[in-house]
Amino acid sequence: MAVDTGRRNFMRAAGALIGASLAADGTKAAEPAAAQRASAAPFAAAPMKEVRIGMVGVGGQGSSHVRNFLHVPGVRIAAICDIVDDKVKAMQKAVTDAGQPEPAGYSRGPRDFERLCDTEDLDLVFTSTPWEWHVPVCTAAMKNGKHAATEVPAATSIEGCWALVEHAEKHRKHCVMMENCNYDRPEMLVFNMVRQGLFGEILHAAGGYLHDLRGIKFANEGEGLWRRAWAMKKNGNLYPTHGLGPVANCLDINRGDRFEYLVSMSGPSRGLQLYAQEHFPDGAPQRAEKFVLGDVNSTLIRTAKGRTMYVGHDTNLPRPYSRIHHVQGTKGLFNGYPNRVYIEGRSPAHQWEEMKAYLAEYDHPLWKDLSGDAQGAGHGGMDYIEDYRLIKCMREGLPTDMNVYDAAALSAVVHLSEQSVARKSGPVDFPDFTRGLWRTHPPLGILRA
Repeated sequence: MAVDTGRRNFMRAAGALIGASLAADGTKAAEPAAAQRASAAPFAAAPMKEVRIGMVGVGGQGSSHVRNFLHVPGVRIAAICDIVDDKVKAMQKAVTDAGQPEPAGYSRGPRDFERLCDTEDLDLVFTSTPWEWHVPVCTAAMKNGKHAATEVPAATSIEGCWALVEHAEKHRKHCVMMENCNYDRPEMLVFNMVRQGLFGEILHAAGGYLHDLRGIKFANEGEGLWRRAWAMKKNGNLYPTHGLGPVANCLDINRGDRFEYLVSMSGPSRGLQLYAQEHFPDGAPQRAEKFVLGDVNSTLIRTAKGRTMYVGHDTNLPRPYSRIHHVQGTKGLFNGYPNRVYIEGRSPAHQWEEMKAYLAEYDHPLWKDLSGDAQGAGHGGMDYIEDYRLIKCMREGLPTDMNVYDAAALSAVVHLSEQSVARKSGPVDFPDFTRGLWRTHPPLGILRA
């Protein structure tokens, strides 16, 4: 498949950004002084009747978000930006077919989002671009008076994490990482069970992303055009937030506890090289590529309260899709994939129960309220609930479910795991992106639509 000139220019610019980020990743970033201290209460912006959105990056995931927003009350898609003009036009048509005015189109090159942020009258800029563009898009949005939302991870370096925090505090804007797995039905059921005290005091949790992405990484379109490059540059946990986000909520991370330090270890790098040898002919450039990303990465995190968390990453080897979802307390535990529960004194002694035995009693209220609306949306409906919640919080002037401190803390695992691996699994401290506010910010509650 031929790559047009605009896409080649995009890839060159993206590569430069990756290189710039990696050059800084070898040393721990110093904590910058706060441009404007956040308040003791979680940030909430003024309520708004309608949320005008500019979408940056409308490939597979970005276009899915556009379609979700077209079904969320109080949303207008006002601008679309992508390096591929045909994708912009397709989403403009989707918006007008839904009965909204045609959004402005931006497709002049990889940095045309800056023109969008500078010229459009928007409330929110939402990026579903390759990872290296998340920080530039979000900071451009906030500098220009817009709230920001980004796909995962929010940043790939500690410098990038601090940039998001500093801009959000200085400009008093939301900067939200859209971690959809926080809104999956089993994860939200477990969060409800934790809040109801079924597991007792939570002492340990585990999360992970275990997904054979070899075909996607070597594709001639979509993520294949950029994601494989990260495996040539970084060795750590490149994609921690799907597994970590839901269990971090159960442990009240940034709301009573925080990540203190981690240790990380990677195994050998074999999967991508073997895949290239098996799927590309002699002389193909893919067969000559060199990768440093260990096929399996294991990371351990200790929190300020002494609790422990495991985070796994495995995307280069043959396997069925799975995530790790494990929450262990003093009275029982949940263990995902398959989803099962054990509660001391309630479950049969030393025997697992299936999750469905608890669904009627502990299904999260958001799923009870929104399961019909979410039906058919991306990733089993959790993408719709995620998008719905963001808009509801903005329209009602509420703190968002996840905030910039969560975006920074969860995304920091990318950089810090790489540092620990390079130091023979030596411990690496997390910055306190909240600057102490984790002690006073209240835990997340049980919410309804």
